[in-house]
Amino acid sequence: MTTNERIQDKALIGGQWVSAVSGRTFEVRNPSTDELIANVPEGGAADVALAIDAAAKALPAWRALPGLERSKFLRKLYELMIRDADHLARLMTLELGKPYAESRGEVVYAAGFIEWSAEEAKRIYGETVPSFVPDKRISVIKQSIGITAAITPWNFPAAMITRKMGPALAAGCTMIAKPASKTPLTALALGELIIEAGIPAGVVAIIPGKAREMSEALLSDGRVRALSFTGSTEVGKELIALSAKHVTKLGLELGGHAPFLVFDDANLDLAVAGAMGSKFRNAGQTCICANRIYVQAGIHDRFVEALAAKTAQLKVGDGFAEGVVIGPLVDDRAVLKVEEHVADAVAHGATVAVGGHRLAAGDGHADRFYAPTVISGIQPGMKIMMEETFGPVAPIIRFETEEDAIRMANDTPYGLAAYVFTRDASRLVRVTEALEYGIIGANDGLPSTPQVPFGGFKESGLGREGGKWGLDEYLETKYISYGIERSPTAG
Repeated sequence: MTTNERIQDKALIGGQWVSAVSGRTFEVRNPSTDELIANVPEGGAADVALAIDAAAKALPAWRALPGLERSKFLRKLYELMIRDADHLARLMTLELGKPYAESRGEVVYAAGFIEWSAEEAKRIYGETVPSFVPDKRISVIKQSIGITAAITPWNFPAAMITRKMGPALAAGCTMIAKPASKTPLTALALGELIIEAGIPAGVVAIIPGKAREMSEALLSDGRVRALSFTGSTEVGKELIALSAKHVTKLGLELGGHAPFLVFDDANLDLAVAGAMGSKFRNAGQTCICANRIYVQAGIHDRFVEALAAKTAQLKVGDGFAEGVVIGPLVDDRAVLKVEEHVADAVAHGATVAVGGHRLAAGDGHADRFYAPTVISGIQPGMKIMMEETFGPVAPIIRFETEEDAIRMANDTPYGLAAYVFTRDASRLVRVTEALEYGIIGANDGLPSTPQVPFGGFKESGLGREGGKWGLDEYLETKYISYGIERSPTAG
């Protein structure tokens, strides 16, 4: 696979493919090979201003369309994504390194958000509220919040933009999207399909560029009424401060440090399979992957042995190579962080059961491949226990009691996702209700799906994405009290 794939290298503003106002560009390279894939526009404040003007012009007509009509546009976009799934997946593997089979799975998953939103567009219901007096009628309706924006991360370049854009468009909003600079090509390819689907000019803008400059421009313009961001908690806090200027609504999906709890009575095979799916998807570069695996003492040694055996079988390499399930890490900093966490753990007494080192992928490949790793003997205070590793490293911590597991799992400022494996139904209820997390996988290592509310507690964010809850993020609730004149002939 080379760069002969069809690539869009312009920004989408007002229905047109354009260069950045500044004329600046930046490189997009394949993390697997360092091959130059494209130079794309480096958008900034001037480009955001043009996109907001175009979005404001398009908003009245798009907002006024019946939900059924918006649904038809979204359904067409879904069909085009499925049609072009191979092309989108190849672009994703090129710019991210994700194994091709996994990239294609993400495209189908991403399309699911568009399909779900297409159906929800037809079901934006209001309510009639009983009045306490005979001469009033009370109505509650939902209306589009207006112009919206999205800033998406690099690790899921298709799914993160459709999870935000689908419900925004379904609700009658226009949207300006800034894809991650490491992975803008998948989003730009989606822009081509947006045009082909017939979605009117200005309803969607897709502008790669400088995150800080563009976010400041978006939140400085009072016409932008909502912004959805997926990324680090540190950046999320900066956006909260910026949003105060116009009291802009924020949806924030921020950092996570997911605990994965395995009790003595768990189905060992199911727990190991769940840990494999959660931990090693996208080479561990996911916000809800298992970061701290707590295993009860009675099953601990067998779990470590079984997980290590399965991990040793994972094939690492270029995302286009046959049978590869672990690709490269996204950049050199990512590899250094993984190495730092593993070295710190070992220096403080942890034991590497498998992996724990870089792998050479052969001539023509970059030095960003890290062996899938299982490491036991993890203790509080190690870096791997306090920070997201964001790599293919499974740290295992022994625990004794249910109370210990809950206490350790909740001992973090984050609260995005957690996992619990047990055959005891009562324990499952107790533990899932005690965990301070927005998403719980109960005997399930892969809980994500388009129809559910995705989001976290505490410093892991604000709001929810997905299902009917995701649509509510782009709707205003309006209460109307109608005074009714008495009939002249009444009593």
